[in-house]
Amino acid sequence: MANHLFLPLVSLMIGAALAVLFGRQRWLARGIVVGSVLFHLVYSLRLLWVVAEHGRQVSQAGGWLAPFGITFVADGASAIMLAVASLLTLMTVLYSFASLDEGYERYFYYPLLLLLLLGVSGAFMTGDLFNLYVWFEVLLLASFGLITLGGTRAQLEGGLKYVVLNLFGSIAFLIGCGLVYGVVGTLNMAHIAERMQTIQQPGIMTAIACVFLFAFGSKAAILPLFFWLPTSYHTPPVAVTAIFSGLLTKVGAYSLYRLLGTVMQNELIHLAPWILTIAWLTMLVGVFGAMAQMNVRRILSFHIVSQIGYSVMGLGLASSLGLAAGLLFTAHVMIVKTALFFIGGAAEQIYGTGDIKKMGGLARREPALAIFWFLGIISLAGLPPMSGFFGKLALLQAGVTQGAWLVTSVATLTGILTLFSMLKIWNEVFWKKSYADVSKLPRVSPGLLLPGALLVIVSLALGLGASVLVDYTTVAGMQLFDQAGYIQSVCGLDGCEAVFQTAIR
Repeated sequence: MANHLFLPLVSLMIGAALAVLFGRQRWLARGIVVGSVLFHLVYSLRLLWVVAEHGRQVSQAGGWLAPFGITFVADGASAIMLAVASLLTLMTVLYSFASLDEGYERYFYYPLLLLLLLGVSGAFMTGDLFNLYVWFEVLLLASFGLITLGGTRAQLEGGLKYVVLNLFGSIAFLIGCGLVYGVVGTLNMAHIAERMQTIQQPGIMTAIACVFLFAFGSKAAILPLFFWLPTSYHTPPVAVTAIFSGLLTKVGAYSLYRLLGTVMQNELIHLAPWILTIAWLTMLVGVFGAMAQMNVRRILSFHIVSQIGYSVMGLGLASSLGLAAGLLFTAHVMIVKTALFFIGGAAEQIYGTGDIKKMGGLARREPALAIFWFLGIISLAGLPPMSGFFGKLALLQAGVTQGAWLVTSVATLTGILTLFSMLKIWNEVFWKKSYADVSKLPRVSPGLLLPGALLVIVSLALGLGASVLVDYTTVAGMQLFDQAGYIQSVCGLDGCEAVFQTAIR
């Protein structure tokens, strides 16, 4: 039993509590937060190796056997997502040191970040459906605090939209949990998957799968449930927007992968044509929305919507190949989107505005910022040698292999339109001549430049070493789609039902 799976969760709880306790001692609180996230990152990287060498890792809370206790499972998919989440949180903490004033720290900004990572980590590793709901509530409560921290009118308006739709999603999630328990009598994911094989009324489970598609789709910002994102993500500080872009919608996408890809595979196959339709519509709506915007963060926010369409495409292909490609792309886009928000936020802080019409000339004033921005946009658009090229290539290859020509064609077109819309920022912010005297503008500080630059370098490194990442995500995709292997890992060779029947005798 891999009881070490609880370590990253416990460390974040302790770190958040200590950060609150010593919140008045600024540098001590910062050290606690950095130490907690660093421990989480080191553990996550080690977990990647452990899963690669030894396969799935399973732990049962309190020593209760599945399906009676709370189960935690780490496989290739959860290990990848956990490692990327901890990396992005560390970069966000470092960026926050340089970009936020002391007032945010006094009002529990860093403890909220740790609680956000706690909820995300629990959602990635849980093997229990209701426990997944609990972890979602943890990360949503933290995100509610972060998006409104500061109390400006724009934040409160954006936060209201964010909160309302996420509450609808949470209600749908809870209804789905109740329906599943009413039909199969369990909430352990492995046990659900096993008992679903004996259900004689498949239409009921298809309806339940649609409820979860709505619940997680609203959190992932797929069409038509995306409208809250571009109207709220530009309102909080850049550091908050960046970590939201990297994590929150991706947790929704991951949950769809886990629940439909592993637990409800038959329902995924039934819904696959509809999911693919949602995927390409989400791509187009997001990229056209980005092309119509003239604010840096609004453009990037619409691109979150567009790029989530690619992740949904991997799910809609309903195969281990599609899930592997979707995982590869999702890991890449988490890194790159966060980097672009960091770099765009640095440019915004220099000018004091995010309106690209009022900016310009930064390529000469800040060449390093311009270089990393350019590398970030070519990665987002899917050009070599960046990680985005291999993420999109894997999805396109999977689409062609399975004959999904429409979504593959739209994905290709969206990549081209993404490049054009991001080049608009390049031209307006970095290339064109500024109407103001750029020599009088403040210089970008290393603290604002380095987090985004490091993430772009990570994207480049993943592109140059793509074979390792592709091999890992291929195995992770196979594990996600291996329902029988998942059941055996959680409950043993005889399955969950055998454990259940033995216990009640």
